[in-house]
Amino acid sequence: MRISFEIPEAILEGLLGGVAMPEMVRVRYALKTPAPIANIASVVSEQMARSEIRALVRPGQRIAIGVGSRGIARLPEIVRALVRELRALDVEPFIVPAMGSHGGATAPGQREVLAHLGVTEESVGAPIVADMATDEVGTTDDGISVKLDRQALKADGIVFVARVKAHTAFRGPYESGLCKMITIGLGKQAGAAACHAAGFEDMARRVPLLAKVALARAPIRLGLAVLENARDEPYKILAVPANQIMADEPALLEEAKAAMPRIPFDQLDVLVIDQIGKNISGSGADPNVTGRFATSVVSAGPQVNKQVILDLTAETDGNATGIGLADFTTVRAARKVDFGRTYPNGLTSTVMRSMALPMVLPSDRLAFAAALQTCNAVGREPRLMRIANTLHLHEFTVSLSLVDDVRAHSSLEVVAEPGPIALDSDGNLRDLGTPGLIGTGSEIAAGQH
Repeated sequence: MRISFEIPEAILEGLLGGVAMPEMVRVRYALKTPAPIANIASVVSEQMARSEIRALVRPGQRIAIGVGSRGIARLPEIVRALVRELRALDVEPFIVPAMGSHGGATAPGQREVLAHLGVTEESVGAPIVADMATDEVGTTDDGISVKLDRQALKADGIVFVARVKAHTAFRGPYESGLCKMITIGLGKQAGAAACHAAGFEDMARRVPLLAKVALARAPIRLGLAVLENARDEPYKILAVPANQIMADEPALLEEAKAAMPRIPFDQLDVLVIDQIGKNISGSGADPNVTGRFATSVVSAGPQVNKQVILDLTAETDGNATGIGLADFTTVRAARKVDFGRTYPNGLTSTVMRSMALPMVLPSDRLAFAAALQTCNAVGREPRLMRIANTLHLHEFTVSLSLVDDVRAHSSLEVVAEPGPIALDSDGNLRDLGTPGLIGTGSEIAAGQH
């Protein structure tokens, strides 16, 4: 189901048409972060050539490779290299979607999610076997059923690819990473529901609890851990044998947290995000970056009074999880929402705030205006920041009220003269997805109608 809108444009123009758009400057952020891997295939080959890794599979075996729904940079390269290395060990690999309730919690939907991420049978050189069915492998001491992908369990062994990073809704020694990929990814919708049943307050306990049972009872051989730097580039890939996952993951998580991007301001009146999507973050936009969380279990990032989300990425395919964390959005974004792909995430995670629609405005200009008018910046110019998404912070734009903060920060540099926000004749951004284009006076006037 998709929705249509009757927006009271005349009323909104009357209320917001006089709100002045601030001049903006483009800023370059010299993020201090580890250097990316130059040759993915070489690193994966080195990891898989380790003697303790080679000993985990035997010639002639059929091996399932779990691949999730996150937009890991260079994911097809990583999976293709893993497939090639497994074939070199004389085993037969195949891909299983390992992604909880994503893709509308359907097998075709999960296959489509992989395709959006560039993982197809042709691109990685292995068949994809998608099935939402699970089988129980055991129970925890407190009676929680631990279920894993049925097709993966039919294989002689299971390996999986997982990005290790801070979770968007809870804290603990095991957040987004290897254990979570086992319990929620390979666990499919059933595993995700079991993990989330008691809310995020219990996630830090449940994720490793269920993972321990799965590691003891299922033929899991190894996890290929991927750590990304602040520019969304893999800088470390490590093959972790199953019997070392519980011991090794906490240190990997702390390393990943140290490398993650951060907004370099403590307080913002308005944060505008061009695009959100499941390929960007499980929450559409990473709350660790924006400071907007769907739960009260965790807090981080800047204090933001009003947040605007302008659009969804093409790769998210209508899954608008996270749009409810904003105060304002656009008709363009709202019309792209596919509730069949969005609602299963909320029903599985039990956190519904992310699924709600914020106030819907007919244009980018009016979305900016609504945030500026309601941000409570009385007697001063609002502190406004605009970013492409939460994965790409190396360049962004800020209002002139933040220029002194930029100049005082050793990693920030103003790289363009101030100018108005570049809008087209419909009041929409001319550079959606790439903040930095500054318009001329005539362009901004045209956008004002």
